[in-house]
Amino acid sequence: MRRNLRSARASNMQNYTETMRNFVQNNATGLTVALVSGAGLLAFRRWMGGGLCRSKARLDGKTVLITGANTGIGKETALDMARRGARVILACRDMTRARIAADDIRQQTGNGNVVVKNLDLASLQSVRDLAKDITENEERLDILINNAGIMMCPKWTTQDGFEMQFGVNHLGHFLLTNCLLDLLKKSAPSRVVIVSSLAHERGSIHFDDINLDKDYKREISYRQSKLANVLFCRELASRLEGTGVTVYSLHPGVIYTELGRHLYPTLPLWKRIAAYPFLLFIKTPWQGAQTTIYCAVDESLANVSGLYYSDCAPKTAAPKALDDVSAKALWDLSASMVGLA
Repeated sequence: MRRNLRSARASNMQNYTETMRNFVQNNATGLTVALVSGAGLLAFRRWMGGGLCRSKARLDGKTVLITGANTGIGKETALDMARRGARVILACRDMTRARIAADDIRQQTGNGNVVVKNLDLASLQSVRDLAKDITENEERLDILINNAGIMMCPKWTTQDGFEMQFGVNHLGHFLLTNCLLDLLKKSAPSRVVIVSSLAHERGSIHFDDINLDKDYKREISYRQSKLANVLFCRELASRLEGTGVTVYSLHPGVIYTELGRHLYPTLPLWKRIAAYPFLLFIKTPWQGAQTTIYCAVDESLANVSGLYYSDCAPKTAAPKALDDVSAKALWDLSASMVGLA
């Protein structure tokens, strides 16, 4: 009985092996294509993931302020800074979500020194109030990360009457940074990190119509604001030369975050369906935060300032972003708009 059972099992295994051999032989081309495609997709996914910050630098005793840190790459950046031992200030508009994020960061990192401050970048008064709070109550500020942003929104205006994307993405951060410069200098060596975008490459600064009142298009507005980020970095670095405060701008990558909340629902259904497979390959917020973290902590950048980065490496910005005349003109215009001139 047992001998017959073993014989049957052996026969079944032989038949299965022969069947599989025939299948592979008959479908060799298809299997090869599938394997190559799978390997290609895996390689593409890893390429889309971009570079990683490998610095082990500690931030014990240092203070980091991050705008828009309750979600997306801002929160991932805050998590990393907290793990390194920093005092982390989440400067956010939505205080409820910010407190939830702060609690989560404390639990994940074991760092209880994570605090929340109110900041609405669409209000110059809110920016000034936060800056006053920080300068009066914080002994130091080692890293300022201008991360918050808005993308592809309708023609909205800030509380001060500025076009929303330019007002939030550039003017609010411009004022905040300038108001905190004395504390940054006092804390030197310190850093300012400005999150821009690859979109700056197609941007222009519309000096004769900065609020795009004549012809508003959301993509043109967004590109202008991101070009302004890179130009701001360049001019700020020049003005801070010799102070010990270094400045960096960066493209975080194409990331699946809430930043696209004003764009995605407005797309036709077919475009949303067509875009879905691509979403499987774009960066996660953790991957998208890597270049921000790199610019904030990597030791190799200690004596570098004013450059633009992508995937944790220097990248040449668009020609318009390297124009020192435009950078200075934008600075002068921005200073006038926010009341610093």
